[in-house]
Amino acid sequence: MDPATIIGIVLAFIAIFASMILEGGSPGSIFLVPPLILVFFGTLGAAMAGGMLKDTIALADSFKRVLLGNVQPADSLVDDIVKLAEKARREGLLALEDAMKEVQDPFLKKGLQLAIDGTDSEELAAILEAEVDAKRKADKQAGSIFTAMGGYAPTIGIIGTVIGLIHVLENLSQPDKLGHLIAGAFVATLWGVLSANVMWLPMGAKLKRLSELECAQMELVIAGIINIQAGANPRLVAQKLRSLLPPGSVTEKKEAA
Repeated sequence: MDPATIIGIVLAFIAIFASMILEGGSPGSIFLVPPLILVFFGTLGAAMAGGMLKDTIALADSFKRVLLGNVQPADSLVDDIVKLAEKARREGLLALEDAMKEVQDPFLKKGLQLAIDGTDSEELAAILEAEVDAKRKADKQAGSIFTAMGGYAPTIGIIGTVIGLIHVLENLSQPDKLGHLIAGAFVATLWGVLSANVMWLPMGAKLKRLSELECAQMELVIAGIINIQAGANPRLVAQKLRSLLPPGSVTEKKEAA
């Protein structure tokens, strides 16, 4: 689990509430039920209207992935591929069938099975790259919902404020209530802007980042399997794959060596 998103959202809310307290306000004053219902359910409804029903249903899984998702360290994945290359070099490609039982990465396992089954290297690469492209498109669609919600939320908040101000105008004959009503009217705008910039847009960015990392690792796996299938020297396989790692990972690997 990568806690960056949870920590970031909590930190942002702490900063907002601390600012309110230091200015003499109360955080509880913004927790009004009508604006919260309008902003969050209205934003969800607008996002649903702009997409397919299946996209909205998948939102729960995307939300869970953003908050709890993590990516396997790329250098450990390289180590696993190199071990498989060493085994294939010593015992042959068919020997990897037993080693597959210890492979945790489903994409790596699928690629190894294709290689063991004798799939041509070009066809194997085409099959796996098509899966990477499909994943990239699916992740882009999932992230676009969060981005859309980030765009709709402030406008929904303004709608809530307009509704609140209409209620204010209906009560001009009661001046003692106007201050409370006006303050409540602007709570909707606050939640619209806050939810967009503290929740939805950061979540969309996080999902995009996770997708980039996962797709990069899938491409790393493809390169590794092609080299294993070709019977390449394990040291050469290690050098090729580590050259694809981010600079920080390469440095850490050299220092560890």
